[in-house]
Amino acid sequence: SSPPQFPPPSLPPCPLPHPPPNPPPLPPATLSPASLPSPPGGGDHTILPSPRPTTRLSDLAGIDGILDDLRSSVINPLLHPEIYAHLGVDPPRGVLLHGPPGTGKTTLARALAGSAGVSFFHMGAPELVTGVSGDSEGRVRGLFASAAKSAPAIIFLDEADAIMGRRDGDKGGGSRGMERRIVAQLLTCMDGLGEEDATAKGPVLVLGATNRPDSLDPALRRAGRFDREIAMGVPDERAREDILRKMSAGMRLEGDFDYRAIARRTPGYVGADVRSLTREAAAVAVDRAFGEVLGEDVLTAGEDAVTAEPFPPEKLAPLHVTMADFSAAVERVQPSSQREGFATVPDVTWEDVGALAPVREELTLSVLEPIARPERFEALGIPLPAGVMLYGPPGCGKTLLAKAIANESGANFISIKGPELLDKYVGESERAVRQVFQRARASSPCIVFFDELDSLCPRRGSDAGNQASERVVNQLLTEMDGLDSRRSVFVIAATNRPELIDPAMLRPGRLDKLLYVPLPGPDDRLSILAALAAKVHLADDVDLRAIAHSHRAEGYSGADCAALLREAGLAVLRARAMADRRRPEQGENEKEEDGGGRMQIAAEHFEYAFEHVAPSVSRRDQKMYERVRNRMARARSRMRQAPVEEGGEEEEGEEAASRDVATDAAAESVGGPEVPVWKED
Repeated sequence: SSPPQFPPPSLPPCPLPHPPPNPPPLPPATLSPASLPSPPGGGDHTILPSPRPTTRLSDLAGIDGILDDLRSSVINPLLHPEIYAHLGVDPPRGVLLHGPPGTGKTTLARALAGSAGVSFFHMGAPELVTGVSGDSEGRVRGLFASAAKSAPAIIFLDEADAIMGRRDGDKGGGSRGMERRIVAQLLTCMDGLGEEDATAKGPVLVLGATNRPDSLDPALRRAGRFDREIAMGVPDERAREDILRKMSAGMRLEGDFDYRAIARRTPGYVGADVRSLTREAAAVAVDRAFGEVLGEDVLTAGEDAVTAEPFPPEKLAPLHVTMADFSAAVERVQPSSQREGFATVPDVTWEDVGALAPVREELTLSVLEPIARPERFEALGIPLPAGVMLYGPPGCGKTLLAKAIANESGANFISIKGPELLDKYVGESERAVRQVFQRARASSPCIVFFDELDSLCPRRGSDAGNQASERVVNQLLTEMDGLDSRRSVFVIAATNRPELIDPAMLRPGRLDKLLYVPLPGPDDRLSILAALAAKVHLADDVDLRAIAHSHRAEGYSGADCAALLREAGLAVLRARAMADRRRPEQGENEKEEDGGGRMQIAAEHFEYAFEHVAPSVSRRDQKMYERVRNRMARARSRMRQAPVEEGGEEEEGEEAASRDVATDAAAESVGGPEVPVWKED
């Protein structure tokens, strides 16, 4: 039988819901440039200005060196364009702010707009880039058109290198067709600013910010576009003190707070780092307040945000941010210059050097005095020293001396190994040299240290050189000649082969101070050992004076002294490891008792080390270096006495003197006739 059939159920009709009312439109003031729709292939690209900045130039600190440039390049053209019209000259159309990250480029742009009281269009470069062909160029046109309607106005392009990269290849980041079209559109719009300003309510100025100015397309950096370039470098000690005072103005600091001491302890800090420092110091003070003053632990008190009672004013009154809080914060905050590859200050002091008093005195006069007291040189009317070259046997502390003088002066420090600037592509090595000096100028006062200079600057025209190395030498000589643009940039070079360096590098005005760093004598070895053993546990029977004056230490360099101490320490660890292997059955109590004693380096361990550490510079090489020192001194004396009536005589005498040194070194060495090589006996 078939299953029963049931009629379909009759459902009551469901009434349709009423359509919801349209939501009220958002007011135009709440729309940001990034939230506006971008119709493809054209359409309305109107961009509203950003909220009017409230920051003023008076709210900033550490910009005294660029205030005049800012007034003439930004403030005056915006406030009084009629002066330029009366004189018949075009006002600046663009200003490029460049410098390391965190130096305040964006904050400065806001402060300029706030001080001038003009409309401000803040556009991050990626906001102009869309995925639809032609839409990015439309947004650029809409940005400039909107600024012209709201003039006087400032267009601020943050991270400009993201859309203004070079169009000539893959290396600059502007190889894709869309980015090339954006650059072309920017060029067209910036060229049309003068025509638009004639019909607009006022001038429009373009501000760009980048930390990679070399990556911008060269067409943007010519006159008529970005007319001025203002470098915002790493602030010096005085600027850091001003920035710290400004940023900590609202903090409750202890009465005898020393701003200068904190500024001296924070070399390499930029404005963002100082801001992080103040926040970290406040966090340290809050932790100290809970632990010491308030006497409560939030985690164990059983309170929450609802039940917590505020502390009474009399309990909060003694709380201040102290120098100790800032000292603790300095240990925690890492300056961005260390993270981003810019210059910083080494942590090597004179106590770590331990010897070389005559060389230290010369370095102090040649480097430290010009950095600390440049006004004395100006009062005498003499130029600042250009550079110093340290030469001598390897392992004698040339690099350590350069780091110590940078630390003593508080200057930033850039250490360059010669080969790391060399590149197989044509032009890249020269660009690397330019970037080193640009980084140094952005971080002035700065010391640039070229280690192993002979590998970077060999003599031109020799068989050992080639066209690539000669181009690097030419670029380095050009940078060394730029005394006016170096702005407190000092060059220290180190080499143990001075006869291989191009003679033009050693003439006055470049590396004009040659300092020989000799092997240490007995007293210097004692100072070096004492400095190295400052944090080492020595037994009572160790006599460092006897070790330093021992005939077995004759010819030791500073590196050999460090190797001697390290080998003695390894002897202690080796003896302890052998003792542990011979006693595997000892109990836990014996192990703890044995490990509780402090391990020490005894005299017997130094005896063992003497048997395994030989001087790294042989006697033959010691005599060779002494001869090179004497010949370099005679060569410099002959150059000073040489006549200079005609242009080429001085250079010719200089090359001849340096050639004598190289020839004599080759004749007395055991290497080949072209490039002398010094070997062990």
